[in-house]
Amino acid sequence: MSVNTDRYQNAADRYFEAWNATEPEALAKAVAAAWTADGSYTDPLADVSGHERIAAVIAGAHEQFPGFVFRPLGAVDGHHDTARFAWELVNEADGSAPVAGFDVVTLDAEGRMRSVLGFLDRVPAGA
Repeated sequence: MSVNTDRYQNAADRYFEAWNATEPEALAKAVAAAWTADGSYTDPLADVSGHERIAAVIAGAHEQFPGFVFRPLGAVDGHHDTARFAWELVNEADGSAPVAGFDVVTLDAEGRMRSVLGFLDRVPAGA
């Protein structure tokens, strides 16, 4: 695995750690490790920047989908300062995955995310 591939994978790993953190302190720490201070997160349902607002979006997802975890789908792909990866939201009790999508992230020189653009491929009705 090349250094660049490691960089993209490490960024994705930190991203999933943040999205799977449920305790406020762990969530704040994981978001700070994954995003730059002025980092942003944009998807069809949110457009926020800064650690506190990103953490609030993640906490809101856990409120809407308690008992679910975000899991990667396939490999992380990237070039230059940009990476992309697919994911799904999995119910830990029954293994169902009602939500899936992919994200495109822009990284800083240290591999932290400056921006995330999220796309939703599968969303349950009424969500």
